[in-house]
Amino acid sequence: MHRWILASRPKTLTAAIAPVILGSSLAFQEGYFSSLIFIIILITAILIQIGTNFVNDLFDYINGADNNDRLGPDRALQKGLLSKSEIESAIFFVFTFAVVLGFYLALIGDWPIVVIGSLSILFGFLYTSGPYPLAYNGLGDIFVFIFFGLVSVFGTYYLHTAFYSHIGKFCIESIILGSAVGSISTGILVVNNLRDIDNDKEYGKNTLAVLLGKKLTKVEYLLLMIIAYIIPIYISYILGYKSSIYIVYFTLPIAVQLILQVFFKEGSDLNKTLEGTAKLLLLYTLLFSFGIVV
Repeated sequence: MHRWILASRPKTLTAAIAPVILGSSLAFQEGYFSSLIFIIILITAILIQIGTNFVNDLFDYINGADNNDRLGPDRALQKGLLSKSEIESAIFFVFTFAVVLGFYLALIGDWPIVVIGSLSILFGFLYTSGPYPLAYNGLGDIFVFIFFGLVSVFGTYYLHTAFYSHIGKFCIESIILGSAVGSISTGILVVNNLRDIDNDKEYGKNTLAVLLGKKLTKVEYLLLMIIAYIIPIYISYILGYKSSIYIVYFTLPIAVQLILQVFFKEGSDLNKTLEGTAKLLLLYTLLFSFGIVV
């Protein structure tokens, strides 16, 4: 069990959980929340995240990016804890389970959910595999922002409304809130890539961090955090949301501390920053969601 927990990278799963919580809170505030839909979306999102992590584990190992020189946590294939055939079987099982649950969601949400689900799984593979892997060509950050931010929050909100009204609804708030969690989720990847920048460069994994260099990558992290903390002000002043959403600013000191760590720490010292950013994402989401629903 430890091998599979390690391969699933549980500390990264907040990126799958956060947008589902935030999208559901928006639906709840408008009177559309379904606990059944919430649970199924949450499980499906986690499965797609785990499947993507398995694919990442497999192809980073094949391509040499996961090696004994890397500074991050151990990877299951890299350490010989799982074989290639085991991880390939797990990829098939996890994505198949996600598709089975996705059939029900597609019945509720119709073709928009078919498109979202299909693209989520497809890009889960294309992130590190295929002729033009996103993570190896500087596109990983964009992928995370779109699929773990905009698409996930919008899709969650859309499914809740479709469950009650039989026609899913679109609202601009779902995109704006998606930008908030998408920014912090992308920040998790930025820290990961900043830590691994030298090793990735050596083995030809051209992440955005490799292309930008260390200084601009640190600036990217700062800008992502600024976006996340500007959005509550925007939706309060421009869209008229209640002031209770400002409870999210209790997390601001944590964000500032993490920004300082990104600017002044390097190498394996960034492992704690990576973990801290994932925890920040979850806490930020819970407080933001609480502020929306109360």
